[in-house]
Amino acid sequence: MINDYNMLSGLQKVAIMFSVVGESLAMSLIKGLSKTEVRKIRSTLQAMGPVSFSVKKRVMEEFYFGFLSEQFDGDKTDEGPIQPFDFLSDLNDEQLIALLDKEEPPVIAMILAQLDPDKKMLILNKLEAALKGQVLIELGSLEDIPLEGIIEVGARLREKSTYLPRTAEFSRGGAKEIADMLSGMSSSDQERYMQTLQNENPELYAAVKTFFLTFDDIMEKFPPDAIRGLLNVVELDDLPVAFKGLDPEKISELKEMLPQKKQAMYDEDRGAKPMPKRDVDNARKLFVDAAKAAEEKGEINIEDILSGGEMVE
Repeated sequence: MINDYNMLSGLQKVAIMFSVVGESLAMSLIKGLSKTEVRKIRSTLQAMGPVSFSVKKRVMEEFYFGFLSEQFDGDKTDEGPIQPFDFLSDLNDEQLIALLDKEEPPVIAMILAQLDPDKKMLILNKLEAALKGQVLIELGSLEDIPLEGIIEVGARLREKSTYLPRTAEFSRGGAKEIADMLSGMSSSDQERYMQTLQNENPELYAAVKTFFLTFDDIMEKFPPDAIRGLLNVVELDDLPVAFKGLDPEKISELKEMLPQKKQAMYDEDRGAKPMPKRDVDNARKLFVDAAKAAEEKGEINIEDILSGGEMVE
């Protein structure tokens, strides 16, 4: 059992951090690790044996507060210690507000605690009165949050921040660029960001809608010939998954658009089974991708279809 924190090398500290937060999360926090370095960390962790809780806690505190002075061979990194919320310094006020949208009060408080006093007050004043009160209460309780939870939140918000539109995109009305960005998100993130955009900038929201294509748009607005073309592109096994949750009459209508051979091979049982929502989302995204490919070939014009225009012949 390792009980003496002072006897740990930098490599051992990193290995302990990997064991506490998990390899995937740790690698998202420490960028640029080579395969050789990862193997060294794994090997060190296997050779260390049990580590006391007090030592783990001390290592995580050192990591979180940015006092990790050694890395692998005891040298400091060129960029200094890595902190879970260092990405916040790259965000402007508008992006910070968008980042905190839909977050729970403890998470908002966690972020505000990382900001300088002026920016903290600016963000607080943008919150609704009831939410502001909850966040202020949470600011006084941050010490009760486990360090592992703080690091995990930091990693999640870091990922979320990569999807935030740049200020120039809002001011220029870069609707197509925002729509392209949204297409790479999960359906839940798409809904969240579109709702934020609708609340904050209705004009830009309307512009983005003319470029932002969803599976529902295809089902509701595409003409039958266009849908028939997409049905022939998407793999037959993916169709029942994509159709899951649709009205039975709509599913029957779509099946009738298939060639007779594919109709006979259509597996209804595949769509009747319980399945993760992400599987349905992924199958539906195949339709969106197929529609964009058809547009690139000049077979359809998505903007015209979504705005009520005609097909390109």
